[in-house]
Amino acid sequence: MHKLPSLKRAGLVYPILGLALIMGLVVSLGVGAVPLTPGEVLAALSGSPLKASHQAIVWDFRLARVLLAGLCGAALASAGAGFQGLFRNPLADPFVVGASGGAALGATLAIVLGSRGPIIPVGIAGFIGALCAVLLVYSLSEISGYGSVASLLLVGASLSTMFSALVSLLMMLKSDSLHEVFAWLLGGFSGRSWPQLGQALLAAPIGMIVMWLMARPLDALAAGEESAQALGLNLRRSRLVIIAGASLATAAAVAAGGIIGFVGLIAPHLARPLVGASHARLIPASALIGSLLLLFADGLARTLAPPLELPVGIFTALLGGPFFLVLLWKGGRSR
Repeated sequence: MHKLPSLKRAGLVYPILGLALIMGLVVSLGVGAVPLTPGEVLAALSGSPLKASHQAIVWDFRLARVLLAGLCGAALASAGAGFQGLFRNPLADPFVVGASGGAALGATLAIVLGSRGPIIPVGIAGFIGALCAVLLVYSLSEISGYGSVASLLLVGASLSTMFSALVSLLMMLKSDSLHEVFAWLLGGFSGRSWPQLGQALLAAPIGMIVMWLMARPLDALAAGEESAQALGLNLRRSRLVIIAGASLATAAAVAAGGIIGFVGLIAPHLARPLVGASHARLIPASALIGSLLLLFADGLARTLAPPLELPVGIFTALLGGPFFLVLLWKGGRSR
């Protein structure tokens, strides 16, 4: 109990998390059908591989995927920290305002309509669907007359249910696309490479930076909307910027890896005991932990049933489900 505050005072949390992330990247690069030791991975990265095949394995097949998994984990965790601060709800996650439902509908439409030829890449369709869904949720929340976080939650839940129903309908009407739709909905990084990483880098860092720049408004909102307004915070503008930044990071992660749940819920809760509740420290710490979580889940997906690659979303759900129940139990005991 006495070590965590001393770590915070010494400023060691971020170096330790950063070092753990670097080690996680190296280990993840060695995981796969052809296992490599950390020394072999570092040799391949430096351009002096012990075997010529090692360099091809690391640079052509694994590096982009591993970096993409780390980036998506950081984006989802940052968005989760932002939404938990905005809604003042420890159970909020990046998909709370309909991003997952909109992404699922967009991707499903792309798969179903593109069965005879690609109309639009599935990832791009998911990205557009997520952003359109969040925009629709925010617009309906504003015109509903409430204009509060409660209305955002209600509208988001309602539209998410509708999007899920439409996805189910499309899957029943086009049963030949079931496997591809399910594979995308469960999330994963199989077949992802440098193009997907480049696309994610266009949007995810912007959303994460916006979230970090909104750290002080998020701290003010933690005291309640009335208190934040008394401090001079423009509630409507702050909500809009926070939702835009978190949704952009979420949409980028969804476009790259599909719908991967629980990372954005777990990471902020693991970060708070380490760095405290201030969002200026919480968001970057959550991003580092989110990267580690998704790298771990992706490593499991690649190694448990070789040569078959399992969906990453299965493992994040298996990790996040018990964590979610523990949160509910602790909340009930505290009340």
